[in-house]
Amino acid sequence: MRAAIAGSPEAPVSVVEPPLWTGEAFVAAIGGRLEGDVPARIEGISIDSRSIGSGEAFFAILGDRFDGHAFVADALAGGAAIAVVSAAKRHEIPDGVGPLLVVDGDVLPALERLAAAARARSTGRIIAVTGSVGKTSTKEALRRTLGESGSVHASSASFNNHWGVPLSLARLPETDDFGVFEIGMNHAGEITPLTKLVRPHIAIITTVDRVHLEHFDSVKAIAEAKAEIFSGLEPGGIAIINADNAHFRRLAQVAGEAGARIVSFGASEGSDARVVKSSLGDSFSAVTAEILGETMTYKIGAPGAHLVDNSLAVLAAVKLAGADIGLACLSLQDLEQPKGRGRRHRLRLPTGEATLIDESYNANPASMRAALRLLGLSVPTGTGRRIAVLGDMLELGEESPRLHRRLAPVVRENAIDLVHTAGRHMSALHNALPEGMRGLHEEAAARLRKPLLAGLRAGDVVMIKGSFGSRMAPLVEALIEAYGTEPETH
Repeated sequence: MRAAIAGSPEAPVSVVEPPLWTGEAFVAAIGGRLEGDVPARIEGISIDSRSIGSGEAFFAILGDRFDGHAFVADALAGGAAIAVVSAAKRHEIPDGVGPLLVVDGDVLPALERLAAAARARSTGRIIAVTGSVGKTSTKEALRRTLGESGSVHASSASFNNHWGVPLSLARLPETDDFGVFEIGMNHAGEITPLTKLVRPHIAIITTVDRVHLEHFDSVKAIAEAKAEIFSGLEPGGIAIINADNAHFRRLAQVAGEAGARIVSFGASEGSDARVVKSSLGDSFSAVTAEILGETMTYKIGAPGAHLVDNSLAVLAAVKLAGADIGLACLSLQDLEQPKGRGRRHRLRLPTGEATLIDESYNANPASMRAALRLLGLSVPTGTGRRIAVLGDMLELGEESPRLHRRLAPVVRENAIDLVHTAGRHMSALHNALPEGMRGLHEEAAARLRKPLLAGLRAGDVVMIKGSFGSRMAPLVEALIEAYGTEPETH
């Protein structure tokens, strides 16, 4: 047998993937003073020493609870290629620990400089998403649909704030075809610097509703804050806006003033991306829509009218970004909701199966209504019931009691059999419910754990939802731990 020689057809080809950053480009983008040898390759960017990957750069961010400088040695010992630290905190790091890139001032601006460099070198089409409801699910749908046409980088989890956006952007590979970034806010003025960092070609506002009212005097003010996303649009950029929202005209006006092309979506007559008909199932939806003059029929592999609405924005963005809309429609049938945002599980009880809908990540009046309608679409089996386990919706200010009470008609309209509530704000809903629907009420969600586990029966569909601070996620974890789980298929 003849031995393979280098360059012959029989010789194995060794392909070395390019790094996320070369060491030289990394240091040049950030500046600062290098202590130690510059690494040849930077494979990733991290701010968490617990999950640091080999060859990643660690940024010692000062957070609300922890200072990253306390974990620099751990990060480097765990395989980090380099750590970025503040000159003011350099004395806290033991001698011999390195290599280090020492920067003046706080480390977060250093991460922002790297993010700006990542955006400047990218030739991909960049999409930014904001809105009161549906940011993360829309971002994940874009990740899936665009992935049929090319390489896609998208924000991890809900990295949508002042550190999450630059972290996500700094991780953008130079050669990716598409980048999708989620941008959130709690106060006016927070979106502007983030969108100017991302510089999207396409910006989507899913909807505007009553969220963060503790920090705003009206929903109109929330709309103005969401409209900040258009201030970062690239010249000739596109604004995709929900035509069914009461604030559409104002959002479109702001986008137009920024020089954007306006693309509308929704059920409203004349929308650029419009639902022609839809069929809502308990585990999926079937849709026919007109997307920028093209009729598309597709299936969404997760239930909910809100996903139908946002699929219009997704498909419009796909088409406008130059991707294949036909392949995108096919990929929507495999859509799975992210953890905490509608993901469904089958629970294996001793007497049969029950269904868990995990909506535990966050809540506001609009998303709570959507989740209750989603529960209403679900079909219990046998003697099963529709059960809602609801925690406080936070940051609603003086309107909180009224907005919690106003959920009672939505509960009744969706034939929900039993509602357990947790938190002082949810007491308003508990008291507004008919006695037959009124389940347990506890001040702390943890106190619902034992009765919820004991009371679940085969055929039940249980949905758990509340603001992050209401601590509903441990109830989801308790059900999964007690009964095991597997993702629902359809």
